[in-house]
Amino acid sequence: MSNFLTRGHRRVLTRHHKIAAAGVAALGAAAIGLSAVPSDASTTVTSEAAPQAKVAYSSEQIKDVRASVTDQLASASLKAEQIAAKKKAEAEAAAKKKAAAEAAKKKADDERRAREAASRAAQRAEIEKAEERRSAARKAQTRKVVKKTYANNLDGWIRESLDVMKKHGIPGSYEGIHRNILRESSGNPNAINNWDINARNGVPSKGLLQVIPPTFQAYHVPGTSWNIYDPVANITAACNYAADRYGSMDNVNSAY
Repeated sequence: MSNFLTRGHRRVLTRHHKIAAAGVAALGAAAIGLSAVPSDASTTVTSEAAPQAKVAYSSEQIKDVRASVTDQLASASLKAEQIAAKKKAEAEAAAKKKAAAEAAKKKADDERRAREAASRAAQRAEIEKAEERRSAARKAQTRKVVKKTYANNLDGWIRESLDVMKKHGIPGSYEGIHRNILRESSGNPNAINNWDINARNGVPSKGLLQVIPPTFQAYHVPGTSWNIYDPVANITAACNYAADRYGSMDNVNSAY
């Protein structure tokens, strides 16, 4: 045995080696005891239980276990809090994202409705303008169709002349015109003076208000005939001349 232990290098027995050796020795002893019992011998079984081995617990070990459990619980609680916080943050982010999407949609809807309202307003305005243009055209057409008419006599000639004079700002009244016509031509639109000084000079007075041709041409009113015998053209030209020289035909009471 000593040779086995000392041959070569000495081997150091560890605690595990010692336990293993002790176990082997115990098993060997048990085997020897069993082999020593005769085959015909009877075995006696007692009810006495083998004494239980006492287990020794260290207070340090208990403290370590408690600390470990406490650490595990604290770690689990922290992990649960972290998970809850993460879920809360995710829920808040989702809520913000949803709110932002709803706000953007509302803004887009409001802008779309505003554009549609503006478009409808513009269309209404265009329709109203078109209706105004059509109304003005109808009124103009009506004015053209419904043309004022005058009687083909002295009263009608004077009234038509007064309307023309009004458009051109020429003063004069019905009474003043009528009075001078009766004195000059007795109401005859074809009257002509062949005996006064104008006649002797080759420019006889003609028409209702006895106007000489040079005066008629110089004071002719646009929109009337160039025929000196035309009643309306003769009256308006004579009144235009009287307004320039006397202020109005109303101020003329004799040959002019």
